[in-house]
Amino acid sequence: MLRTTFAVVERRAEHAVTFFYSHLFWNNPAMRELFPADMQPQRDRLFAALTHVVTHLESPGLAAYLGQLGRDHRKFLASPALYAAVGSSLLAAFAHAAGAAWTLQAEKAWTEAYGHVADLMLAGAEEAAGAGEPAWWDADVVRHERYGEDLAVLTLRPRQPFPFLPGQYVSVSSLRVPRVWRTYSLADAPRPDGTVELHVSRIPGGAMSTALVDETGPGETLRLSAPGGGLTARTEPGGLRTYISAGTGWAPVKALLSEAAEAEPELKGRLFMVARAKEHLYGRRDAERLKKRLSGLSVTYITSAPGHRKDQATERLLQALRACVHWPSHDVYLAGPPGFLTEVAEALVELGTDPYRIHHDTLQPVGPFTARPSTAAERLLGPPPPLWHNPGARVPREP
Repeated sequence: MLRTTFAVVERRAEHAVTFFYSHLFWNNPAMRELFPADMQPQRDRLFAALTHVVTHLESPGLAAYLGQLGRDHRKFLASPALYAAVGSSLLAAFAHAAGAAWTLQAEKAWTEAYGHVADLMLAGAEEAAGAGEPAWWDADVVRHERYGEDLAVLTLRPRQPFPFLPGQYVSVSSLRVPRVWRTYSLADAPRPDGTVELHVSRIPGGAMSTALVDETGPGETLRLSAPGGGLTARTEPGGLRTYISAGTGWAPVKALLSEAAEAEPELKGRLFMVARAKEHLYGRRDAERLKKRLSGLSVTYITSAPGHRKDQATERLLQALRACVHWPSHDVYLAGPPGFLTEVAEALVELGTDPYRIHHDTLQPVGPFTARPSTAAERLLGPPPPLWHNPGARVPREP
């Protein structure tokens, strides 16, 4: 019943989400201040989370995912009252979008399902609070390094101990962009001085990435969410492994290699660093330092040829991977843009890599959810097809 109803709502996703937030803010005007001024990313994130829940109803990992989601939503100051209001507006939006498919049985199923989801999220939030975990960590910017026009490396010092595992990511918020949180990977293993490093690439039109690259400087304070993500070390000592990074995907790969340099300096493996042009290989100096500490690590740098399209770098990477051997014996750690992850992971499987040994954070799929107007008014408005993909809406990879 849940999947059947959702399939109908999905076809009118843009209208359903617009109705949801209109209903929520109309009936709870004080809650508007909890949300950012630009609601488009928030709308994408909502539908991405709904899609994940509906498509993983029988998954044993769903409860853990919802608990983590509730833990993470503490940074939004989500209260039981907010959960109740969201549930009421979500059911109203689904009834609006589903039309004749919204029966008494469908309403009962969704009411029970949302209640269960809210209970699991609240339990996750309560567990985190009971363990003494703050809703967020304040972190002071101690260094800001620019690499070209569109990339910066920020070194932060959290004011409280900040536990994380190499390869994990955090959501970041700045007073320059109120109530907005964006996800960035941590680029090192825990350091003795307690600092952490973020690699930020400017996204065209991205308010947060622009603020962090262009405007943020030493002395400012950022907020960090609880760490999350599944791109952590899983290989037994002595196991062979391959690391592949593209762009700022170098951040989590650097963290994993830094951890290995401390715990397993005899590691044997290979690293492929991919960038759209030679000048974008900003991590090359750190990679060379790590290579000196990991004598069994081979490093290959791959870029597009001068004057060629930037995706030529991916083609060159695939050629290099095909020239390598022993793929069934390697664990592969992969980080980069969503399309890059998909293409490279598929090629690795074709080369003989066990799919369960290809490790990367799972991002919500890039899916052309097409809004199909069903009324004269909707056809007149003719909204553009929404792109239900949010690079920050990562979810744990299924074990």
